[in-house]
Amino acid sequence: MCQYSSTDGFANDWHLVHLGSRAVGGAGLVFTEAAAVQDRGRISPQDLGIYSEAHIEMLASITEFVRGHGAAAGIQLAHAGRKAATARPWEGGKPLAPGQGAWKPAGPSEVAFDAGYQTPVELTRDAIQELVHDFGASAERALRAGFDVIEVHAAHGYLLHEFFSPLSNKRTDDYGGSFTNRTRIVREVVEEIRRIWPDGNPLFVRISATDYTEGGWDIEQSVELARMLKPLGVDLTDCSSGGNVAGATIPVGPGYQTGFAEQIRREAGILTGAVGMITSPVQADHIIRTGQADIVLLARELLRDPYWPCLAAKELRQPIPAPPQYERAWPRQ
Repeated sequence: MCQYSSTDGFANDWHLVHLGSRAVGGAGLVFTEAAAVQDRGRISPQDLGIYSEAHIEMLASITEFVRGHGAAAGIQLAHAGRKAATARPWEGGKPLAPGQGAWKPAGPSEVAFDAGYQTPVELTRDAIQELVHDFGASAERALRAGFDVIEVHAAHGYLLHEFFSPLSNKRTDDYGGSFTNRTRIVREVVEEIRRIWPDGNPLFVRISATDYTEGGWDIEQSVELARMLKPLGVDLTDCSSGGNVAGATIPVGPGYQTGFAEQIRREAGILTGAVGMITSPVQADHIIRTGQADIVLLARELLRDPYWPCLAAKELRQPIPAPPQYERAWPRQ
């Protein structure tokens, strides 16, 4: 969950307390927000980044704390693409004007996300290769910062997802047109990261399983992508949806994306993560027990309550993962 609280991409005390609280609260894996691999890949000027060597020091302090309290530390590597250069949500969330510190976004094609958004610069082949290299360089920094897990953010209408969808990718070269060409960039990113990232460290890819729009990216293509990514070293597909088409009708409801995780798990033979309006311990437990997904990922629910894992353990009559400093609040069952 983006915190929009960085300056020049740097993590700070807010991120330490924010992420550290979730480790103290009993989460098994704590992910950072999307961390940009290029400065122009930030959603807002206040986004987290890992595009500079100088970013490593504070991130390393955070991973040390998170791992010291029993959780694995994960980082999302991302590029906002044509949805970059926008204001923070509490400042309106709209595209920034030049006088507000805007920069020129980049995308697969010169197709704006929506009215009022800048038309992105179409990435050249050289720029695509530079981007692939920057994902790898960011993975190397993540390794030195002490992260255990990387997730490549290829969802929610950001750059990699923009390449997937025919609605945002109008290219006629090797990175556009066919399914194989539209997904080429994420395969290259995965291969570059795996060249650096140790075999024993998990690599996730987050996708939007559908654009919810005719002619766009859909669940069948998502299944095929997951099949292609598994032999390249991707361990798990994190199954979200939407974000690439402004105004798309999304059938939001409890667990509304879990079916995507179940279908991809079954048809692609890869581990999956379920996310989206999963709020109840019994609901989360049911998803795992019935084989719909291999992990449950919580976002807004953990913003509301960083101690949700402790409460879930209590409700499900499991050992409560509270630190010894807090055991007085969690009577043994």
